[in-house]
Amino acid sequence: MSDENIKEYCGVFGIFNHPDAARLTHLGLFALQHRGEEAAGICTSDSRDLHLYKNTGLVGEVFTEDSIAKLPGRAAVGHVRYSTTGSSNVHNAQPYKVSYSRGQVAIAHNGNLVNAQILRDELEGYGSIFSSTMDSEIFVHLMAKPSYKNPEEAIFQSVQRVEGAYSLIVLTESQLFGIRDPYGFRPLCLGRLGDSYVLASETCAFDLIGADYLREVEPGEIIVIDNHGLRSLFPFQGKATRRAHCIFEHVYFARPDSTIFGDNVALVREKLGRQLAKEHPADADIVVPVPDSGNFAAIGYAKESGIPLAHGFTRNHYIGRTFISPSQSMRTLKVKIKLNPIREIVAGQRVVVIDDSIVRGNTSKSRVSLLRRAGASEVHMRISCPPHVSPCYYGIDFPSKQELIACNKSLEEIKAFLEVDSIGYLSIEGMLQATTRKPTDFCTACFNGQYPTKVADSTDKFKLEKARDEKAGCK
Repeated sequence: MSDENIKEYCGVFGIFNHPDAARLTHLGLFALQHRGEEAAGICTSDSRDLHLYKNTGLVGEVFTEDSIAKLPGRAAVGHVRYSTTGSSNVHNAQPYKVSYSRGQVAIAHNGNLVNAQILRDELEGYGSIFSSTMDSEIFVHLMAKPSYKNPEEAIFQSVQRVEGAYSLIVLTESQLFGIRDPYGFRPLCLGRLGDSYVLASETCAFDLIGADYLREVEPGEIIVIDNHGLRSLFPFQGKATRRAHCIFEHVYFARPDSTIFGDNVALVREKLGRQLAKEHPADADIVVPVPDSGNFAAIGYAKESGIPLAHGFTRNHYIGRTFISPSQSMRTLKVKIKLNPIREIVAGQRVVVIDDSIVRGNTSKSRVSLLRRAGASEVHMRISCPPHVSPCYYGIDFPSKQELIACNKSLEEIKAFLEVDSIGYLSIEGMLQATTRKPTDFCTACFNGQYPTKVADSTDKFKLEKARDEKAGCK
């Protein structure tokens, strides 16, 4: 990712009926670490109580053998977080656990609600007291309505109040729920490990623990898992809702060994690269991917064009995914030490650089500068998705239009800014051809401004905090 400043993104994992629930959830979160590097947490159920441990940091930093040993029970839910709404601190880390009149509940949320402020104002007007600035906490307050008889009814009714993107895993003392919004913005997968059911954002988490992938949780489906087995509820049945899977999951976010929205991510990215070569050929000597997200698109570009693939960058694998770093200063530091060109490979060569996307353009500019200093005679930039021209309201932190380079500069101006010999973006049509689903099944709003839901005129990951401060009279 060239200007890694996106928000999604989080990863969720859940398991029911396993003696090592906490440990397997810990492993599942390792597999999903790429979806969030700010915080991690696990909540378990021993059928009587819920036990929670969470903190800021990477999964390997947050959990120790001692902390995992203090999470008893045969059911668990886990979460890795990059803040989509609310600041990065332990209070906003998930799972979010509360006790209320019908017991205890813990929730892990991937996505972003577009009516969060409206619902929060309404709930506070009825006396709800919020302890975080996450939109995820809204689900818990909606579920706590006294008239609901049990968690099933509470969830069934509550999800019909929220709008936007949500893939949820909810844990109670005796049940595990997997819930997906009716548009299916974010992935959520169902697997099985012996007699245990498993839920995860991506199938790569199943591979690590040896679970079998069964299917995706359907858009608009609530999966209920308890001692009686598995069953499904459909609160949106009869309501016509289009599919709106996030195509950027395939372009960048998901791990290449995962299967999401019916396709293997690596194969989709290779197809993106092949189509990119057809749409934007280059007269060059080598194809160089920006690792790691550009790797498979570069393979496709090289195969289609006949230009040899060369790994002209080496990556420092101890540095995380730059774009999900919470601050610009941290992103800038990571960019400087994440990649280094291999002079002996690129010197004197006409290089085609393959990257998945450009957001602001600053990081891409630095990559080009590195290649020039390493002796590349020409640098041709090729991007395996269309230009980003609109912000995302569904869980990816694309900045405002004012910050998006493609929204403010022409293609020639972008070329001049990056100081490349040529530049080419994949078309929307070419991008959508890389999957086996219908083109209309995907959300492409960040590329064309056509949002599948009603959204506010602007969005801000700190919107709930700002509203809280304004109510308190803070400046």
